[in-house]
Amino acid sequence: AVLVRGMLGVSPSAYQDACEVMGAENAAVAVACILERSNMINSAGGYLRNLTQRCELGEFSIGPMLMALLNARSEGHRRTG
Repeated sequence: AVLVRGMLGVSPSAYQDACEVMGAENAAVAVACILERSNMINSAGGYLRNLTQRCELGEFSIGPMLMALLNARSEGHRRTG
């Protein structure tokens, strides 16, 4: 996740904050999801910071984000397969 964080241009502090708030595993999953949708996200660091803030407020959990990504990938496979 640290390598991908750098590739996406997410600052070390944004990633560290996400790890502290979400936990290291969930922050890594969030970064992976951001990578998968990077063509639709203007600022990966800003997006991660927003998710971190929402998580602090109890307005975000990783599960629905992961399910939405899986569903989108499944839809894409059905269209091309």
